Amino acid sequence: MNSGKFRSNWNHKFIILLVAFFGLFVYQLVAGSRPTKINKAQLDDGSGCTSIEVGRLASVDGSVITCHTCDGNYRQWVNIVPRRKNPPGTSNKIYEGKLHTETPDDSRGVILKGEIPEVDETFAFLNTAYPALNEQGLAIGETTIGGREELYNPEGMFMIEELERVMLERCRTAREAIKLAGELVKQYGYGDYGECLTIADGKEVWHFEIFGAGPLEKGAVWAAVRLPDDHIGISANIPRISEINLKDPDHYLASDNVFKVAEEMGWWDPKKGEPFKFWKAYSGRKPFSIREFFVFNRLAPSLKLDYKSEELPFSVKPDKKVSVRDILALYRETYSGTEFDMSKNLLVKKRGSDEMVQSPVVSNWLSRDWINLINTLKPGTIEPQRTIAINACAYATVIQVRGWLPASVGAICWFSFDNPALSARIPIFAGVTELPPGLAISAQHRYREDSAAWSFRRA
Repeated sequence: MNSGKFRSNWNHKFIILLVAFFGLFVYQLVAGSRPTKINKAQLDDGSGCTSIEVGRLASVDGSVITCHTCDGNYRQWVNIVPRRKNPPGTSNKIYEGKLHTETPDDSRGVILKGEIPEVDETFAFLNTAYPALNEQGLAIGETTIGGREELYNPEGMFMIEELERVMLERCRTAREAIKLAGELVKQYGYGDYGECLTIADGKEVWHFEIFGAGPLEKGAVWAAVRLPDDHIGISANIPRISEINLKDPDHYLASDNVFKVAEEMGWWDPKKGEPFKFWKAYSGRKPFSIREFFVFNRLAPSLKLDYKSEELPFSVKPDKKVSVRDILALYRETYSGTEFDMSKNLLVKKRGSDEMVQSPVVSNWLSRDWINLINTLKPGTIEPQRTIAINACAYATVIQVRGWLPASVGAICWFSFDNPALSARIPIFAGVTELPPGLAISAQHRYREDSAAWSFRRA
């Protein structure tokens, strides 16, 4: 055989293979950088967010706390929208599509859904993808909770992020915000899938869940429960509200159709004598998963909660009062060292010994492809779990509202980019009037040296 011809053919095939791999790499890079919208009706809880809530008597210093991880390929830019005085006749434009923009001025993919009359004056607020905190110390966390496809109405005006924005522009308290949201969606419609907002002020934290009312209905179905002041709660992409007592408006609020829609759709039959449970009627799936169980079990181990239960308590009293640092630690969790640790079976022999140790390359953030590969090589090696901290996180907030201080300094948003287990936290006070320009540039679209998020990634 002619060795020169063999080398020539081999080199030719190698070049073709190299070009093919390069093309695949570029395709994945470009495709992966495109903003994508999750089908929220079929939401896998691996794609969503985590919001922990803490009542003022459950925290070490009397802070009320609400949180949010924006998990997925969402915008990272953040700025301060200033307080505005609005001339008579001004309209407030309501949009869809801002979740995937690169900067505040980016209008690609943004759709005008409608307009509502503006109020005389609006409050300044911290404008994250899901708006988070206003100058009055009103704070909001968010998680998508899916729900039944039959409830979705794409013609409704308000997406959840725009509803949050208007709540922060106009409200001082959590209770005010819930009532305003109910009025707005009843009048203008709700066009999103199921969502949960964890809404806090200096005194209270409320858990608000909302769904559309159906494709032919303008309004929405919603319920809100005030956490007991000495309790903690969590929303992690699954409806959590159970029984509601509307005779107790200090702790329960709901839309006027909350029972009617469930009965008409056949999701609840009062004649059977079963209590109405909001999660069962409007979701139908188990009202908790690993994240809810882990947080409750970590903060209230004395309850000895059972992961195999049909239902967990809506909220729990922690065994000891929790601090902001405790909450930040929970947002770094990968369940390492627990029964849910995905790396517990990834062991190798220590060099020169029969002792089995964990491989130094082990990570609880292995991609789905790696997990599938390892389980193909040795079935059952990894049992996939949805950790609280994930690489797919766009940004995260932990907001504490200290009601005994002026809101401008009493409310603090502890903000981070990307995976909350690996990122520094930036304190942003409610009274801040502007932020460094690098924070107003998302890192999800392309590499930019003027983006603060890319500065963190390089570090």
